[in-house]
Parts: sequence; C-alpha cells; structure tokens
Amino acid sequence: MVTPSVRIREIDLLRALAIVLMTLFHAIFDAAEFYGADVSYTGGVWYYTGRLSAILFLLTSGLSATLGSHSLRRGLTVLTAGLLVIAVTYWFSPASFVIFGILQLIGTSMLTYPLLRRLPPPLLALLAIAVWLAGVSLQGVTAASLYLLPFGVTPPFFSSLDYYPLLPWYGFFVAGVLLGKVCYPARQPLLAHLPDRRLLTGLEWLGRHSLLIYLIHQPVLLLLFASFMPVL
Repeated sequence: MVTPSVRIREIDLLRALAIVLMTLFHAIFDAAEFYGADVSYTGGVWYYTGRLSAILFLLTSGLSATLGSHSLRRGLTVLTAGLLVIAVTYWFSPASFVIFGILQLIGTSMLTYPLLRRLPPPLLALLAIAVWLAGVSLQGVTAASLYLLPFGVTPPFFSSLDYYPLLPWYGFFVAGVLLGKVCYPARQPLLAHLPDRRLLTGLEWLGRHSLLIYLIHQPVLLLLFASFMPVL
C-alpha cells in the first residue's frame, strides 16, 4: 500500500526561508557582478547566507522524502529542471556555467532515498557525518577527469556559477532523512497550532512552490535590476 504524501506547515516555512535567503544571496551576486556594487559574496555574511540557504533546501528535501511517496518521480523532475538550468547558464556564461549545482544535488539525493528508507537513525547519523568528513578531506583535490565532479574532485582552474557536489553536501540530505525519522515518526506536525496569518500563508505558498520560484527568481531579479539600476 502506498502511503500518501503529507504536507507539514513548518517544513514549508523552512523551505520558504531557504528561498528568501537564496533570493537575497543572488540579489547581492547580481548587484556585484553586473552592476559594480561594492559588496562581497565570496565571504562574510552574504557568503554564509547562500550556504545556509543550500543547507535548508537539503534538510527539507530529506525531511520531505520521509513524508512523501514519490521520491523517484520528484527526483527526476528536479534533475530535469537542473538540466534546464545547465543549458541556460551555458548559453549565458559558457566559461563558468552551472554544473552539478543545487538542483542536480537535490534531484540525485532524492533518487537515493529508497536506499536510505530502511536505515535506522544511528546509521543515518553515521552516514551523514562520514559523507561530510569525506567531502572535507577532498577539498582542494583536483583531477583531469570531469567524471569526478559530482564527488567534489574538480579539474584544475574549475569554475562554476553554482557547484554543490555530493561530497560533502549529500550529508545534509541524509541528515534531513534522519530528522524526518526522529521528529515525524507519526507524520504529524510538531507545531500544530501555527496561526493562519496572511504572512505565514504567503510564505507557505513559497515553500510549496520552491522549484518554480527557483527557476524564475533570477530572471525576475535581473529584470528588476535592469529596470531600476543603470548598467555600469
């Protein structure tokens, strides 16, 4: 028997927070790269804003996988969207287009969920830590082959607009699966009495349509910048 998917409001809100942080980070990136704004996105608060957004996306993807019944189908959908992003960014910036970005990472991670479904929480915790440590140990390692890109081993002088390899970032998806098993064993919300306020409802809508927002937010940001800021 297939268990129906469950929507839990606080998870949608967490995903909405990820979207807000992602949009802020990309607004800073666009302002710096295309309009000469004197702001850094490679370190400091804005760098960590982007990283926190990615971590929240991965955690909520793992959480949602434990509550849903279509991880394979959703994973393929996200991967397809990721291929679209690769094509568009290659056309826009062939020297540093997106390759194994956050969508490829999330889609691939979702496809692996059937392998994680039956693992007990202690093993999931060990796997998440092992993946992270493996990724940290590979930082700075290079190889000529492009086939190792998904695992965090890049060619010399590699550049990409968005790069999130399985090692170490897959560890956060596994951590999300762990949280789903520990925090939602009965598939019921932890915050059962969230108020039905307009702001929360709007944020939940963002969280429920995160893939669509991801695909359109950069064109919208660039259009807004082009409308209100002169190109330097």
